[in-house]
Amino acid sequence: MGLLRIIAIVVLIYFAIKFIGRLLAPFLMKKMADKMNDRFQQNYQNQQQYQQQKRKEGEVTVEGKSRKQSKFSDDEGEYVDYEDIKE
Repeated sequence: MGLLRIIAIVVLIYFAIKFIGRLLAPFLMKKMADKMNDRFQQNYQNQQQYQQQKRKEGEVTVEGKSRKQSKFSDDEGEYVDYEDIKE
């Protein structure tokens, strides 16, 4: 009798937690999404402020692509395709 009572209590607690979790999950998800959105906006604003502070008024800056390094160093030479010819 005691074993059945313990099993029944465990099952009731499991279903109670599951039910409460389903009620609270949308609230918690919305709260997490709002917090992530706030962090994103704050980081974006900080980045914009940093870029504005970095440039002085009247100063001209030229931003371009950086040059890619060659795949081959100068001492390696060039790669030439070839075909084996059977004689």
